[in-house]
Amino acid sequence: MTARPLHRPLTAVLVAVGLATGCANMSERERGTAQGAGIGAAAGAVLGGVTGGRVGTGAVIGAAAGAVAGNLWSKRMEDRRQALEQATRGTSVEVSRTADNQLKVNVPNDVSFDTGSAAIKPQLRSVLDPFAASLRDDPTARINIIGHTDNTGGPAINGPLSIARAQSVRDYLVDRGVSPSRVETAGRGEREPVADNATDSGRARNRRVEIFLREPAA
Repeated sequence: MTARPLHRPLTAVLVAVGLATGCANMSERERGTAQGAGIGAAAGAVLGGVTGGRVGTGAVIGAAAGAVAGNLWSKRMEDRRQALEQATRGTSVEVSRTADNQLKVNVPNDVSFDTGSAAIKPQLRSVLDPFAASLRDDPTARINIIGHTDNTGGPAINGPLSIARAQSVRDYLVDRGVSPSRVETAGRGEREPVADNATDSGRARNRRVEIFLREPAA
């Protein structure tokens, strides 16, 4: 049996994908859906051609499956991201969307905790309050809180301190109505620095709490 040439139909699919995902006026949700559809279309086209099926049919099936995967970043997640960006404007808190469609809130030491302490600062409350409010009506969301430290003091101190900080954030959210069964905590101590611990500014960046929010696929 002679293999069917794939390059022309597949090239057309990929060009369409590029046009669909490159529109500047797309929302985050629409862009995620389009990207998922595009990846699925390309994979479906290849699979359809290799297995002897029609490239176009494979692309359509793949696009449908990919769109579902890409749409895990829901409108609710995008609304949360925008609300948190607004609430933290003018601070050093970073709000972003990860490659695997989680909402990430990076809270540095100047907003979260004093050096050597696991007591939440007042500045952090203004971040956590709207975050908790957005979770009360969303039973599917899952939260992972990870504490980090610089290398001052050594692992014997920094490991427990990073865990205590993550647990302080969890307790604050639970006190405001978030179910504890939806929250996971972990401490990384000094093991995952994002800056050079040899400088004051680097150590300050490493002393942080990261909050990840995800909506699992149904």
